[in-house]
Amino acid sequence: MALPVETFFLPPEAQGTLQSQIQQMIARGILSGQFRPGEKLPSTRKLAQHLGVSRITVTIAYTELQANDYLVSRGRSGYFVSENAPIPPAFAPSRAGPDAVDWSRAIGQRFSGGDTPRKPVDWARFRYPFIYGQADPTLFDHANWRLCAVQALGQRDFTAMTTDYFDQDDPQLIEFIARHTLPRRGITARPEQILITLGAQNALWLTAQIVLTQRRRAALEDPCYHALRDVLSQSRCHVTPVRVDQDGLPPAAIPPGTDVIFTTPSHQCPTTATMPVRRRQALLDRAREMDALIVEDDYEFEMSFLKSPSPALKSLDRDGRVIYVGSFSKSLFPGLRLGYLVGSEPFIREARALRASVLRHPPGHIQRTAAYFLSLGHYDALIRRTSSALHERRAIMETALDRHGLQIAGQGAYGGSSFWMRAPQGVDTELLARRLQDHGVLIEPGRAFFNGQDRPRNYYRLAYSSIPTDRIEPGLRLIAREIESFGNGSAAVQAPAAG
Repeated sequence: MALPVETFFLPPEAQGTLQSQIQQMIARGILSGQFRPGEKLPSTRKLAQHLGVSRITVTIAYTELQANDYLVSRGRSGYFVSENAPIPPAFAPSRAGPDAVDWSRAIGQRFSGGDTPRKPVDWARFRYPFIYGQADPTLFDHANWRLCAVQALGQRDFTAMTTDYFDQDDPQLIEFIARHTLPRRGITARPEQILITLGAQNALWLTAQIVLTQRRRAALEDPCYHALRDVLSQSRCHVTPVRVDQDGLPPAAIPPGTDVIFTTPSHQCPTTATMPVRRRQALLDRAREMDALIVEDDYEFEMSFLKSPSPALKSLDRDGRVIYVGSFSKSLFPGLRLGYLVGSEPFIREARALRASVLRHPPGHIQRTAAYFLSLGHYDALIRRTSSALHERRAIMETALDRHGLQIAGQGAYGGSSFWMRAPQGVDTELLARRLQDHGVLIEPGRAFFNGQDRPRNYYRLAYSSIPTDRIEPGLRLIAREIESFGNGSAAVQAPAAG
């Protein structure tokens, strides 16, 4: 396929003959790396028609570039960028000058610089990746996902793949969530009360935009999912962090005047604590007392392999005040970016309208592929296989953690895919993480999960979702050795008390 003819244009200020202008235009594209060796140029007829010049002018320009080894002619196939063309510089060309715009004044609201850390994009090349939320290619059902994707590309599903749903969703996916996924959490919902989102984070963002204003107050767990704190900061609402305990968020600690409560009751993030049913009822009573809404992030409930998960907070709600957030991104793979919101119809109506104004709807083909994968039983089979593997890895982790004297701060009563860890006072886990990378070990420092200025620096998270079983013990041995080196005075940093 030839390079698009639309990428070729002659600047109005260009000087010289038309032939030399065309030569300079193409040579500049090759030298800048825009046109690469082996790529086909438009035919002389198409380029001449596009530029509004004679075909002979373009032909002569191509011939001159061929003589200088910028282009090569391949018979009737046309002209191509030569493999011997000058190599573009390895550095990025400098800009002609600074922007005339004062961006410090032009930007009305900033979204960069939040707490959410960046995970290494090349995490898979590390030998000991104790990194959270990544898919394990040895467990994922590639074959059946591919078959479902092909099925969703078929003629029968042409409408589902190509339709502009505007503010609606794939009815098959909605039906599966309503009939199969939600009942497992004790939740009953009509299609009008369900909205597909681009993952749980998109669901949290939509919710914050709708239920929070600059005058309203949100309570969130401390520590918490750091991306949620960024979302709330961007909403400009008042935020009150509430320190969690061994049972999660304590309802009595939520201050009066709170409008929205964000919580992860089934699997607190990141401590993995599970809120008992009695406390869940107390939380609902506290919210009713203050006439507050509750946003329940029910992430990772599928990974309850130790015992059956406790009922969702939404299933106990009789007032319609709980907004439920679910996701397939963790249980399938992060790049899927499919989640869902469940709530009262007036709320979902507004969320649907807001989503439509931002992105209309998640891609129809992805929704239909997921619907097939779920409804044909492949999803349940994947969950069983993943749960079995995580159960085995967890047992190996527990034994190895005990052997090497690494302290667990939270491990979850129902399962999950990670341990919340506490290093000795004096260990800065951000520095520890940098040192461990040199040994092929990835961990997640815990400081970003906490609120405030004096955040504890000696917590960290160890996940076992993507590390082979035979590498768990050697990786933990390296972690223990590096932590011990802090105790020996090697780059020790005093950390504030965890509280």
